[in-house]
Amino acid sequence: MKDIPVPTLALSPTQLMPSQLPRGSLHPSLPTPLAKADEERQTQSSALKVSWAKHLDEVREAQRLRYAVFADEMGARLSNTLPGHDVDRFDDFCEHLLVRDEATDQVVGTYRLLTPVQAKRAGGLYTQTEFNIDALSSLTSKMVELGRSCVHADYRHGAVIMALWGALAQFMQRNQLSSMVGCASIPMLHQGRVSGDAAVSIWHQVSQTHLADQKWHVFAHTPLPVTQFDLALNVEPPALIKGYLRLGARVLGAPAWDPDFNTADLPMLLRIEDMPSRYRKHFLGA
Repeated sequence: MKDIPVPTLALSPTQLMPSQLPRGSLHPSLPTPLAKADEERQTQSSALKVSWAKHLDEVREAQRLRYAVFADEMGARLSNTLPGHDVDRFDDFCEHLLVRDEATDQVVGTYRLLTPVQAKRAGGLYTQTEFNIDALSSLTSKMVELGRSCVHADYRHGAVIMALWGALAQFMQRNQLSSMVGCASIPMLHQGRVSGDAAVSIWHQVSQTHLADQKWHVFAHTPLPVTQFDLALNVEPPALIKGYLRLGARVLGAPAWDPDFNTADLPMLLRIEDMPSRYRKHFLGA
């Protein structure tokens, strides 16, 4: 069994009971009382266990979940060497964060993190395959890249996201990292048809309220042609993007088009110093 690179500093697994986690901080309220009741029943019945993958077989579990979400559910075209798995060249350099249902031991949520040291070994960040990020050069020595975030369809409630973010905050603190960067995806499918209208409308919304200072702006290698779409749709950003923005993240520029995943990818940066104090206290105790 092949070992993969371990985190820069030792990390201990964390066990979390969903009933101990505040729900709704990162996600909008569910639309109906019935849906809220279903969420509460599921949350109370499932204890969550958070850990870092230590061996290749654990990484494979994350890659199978990613395939189920990205390919089977969202229709992404993945260039895979391993059937039923989402695998790319960055995986061997990343730390893989796993959330399991403690009752079944099934991986129900995952994130991957690429540290500055490992990014050098990998030849750069995944984000650099989509954007020119030269403007962030002053941050990269203490910047981690987040990617491949996904949650099993049966577990898309606030507890899983909060568990992921709690472990991520510990990682940042232990490894003395000060910022996070990544591509946040917006599906191009809207009301049953493929269109950039929803993605461009979301970009227009967030650019009015959460655009980073110009000195941090990055530029897409394959830009989404934003001027060719309707930017006036009344659509909500995906829950994960809303969560990042609540935590103090900023959008670094117009989205790139990812034809394989058929998404518009927003470049986003979150600096710990920009987090609202209530979130710093909750996640970092500071």
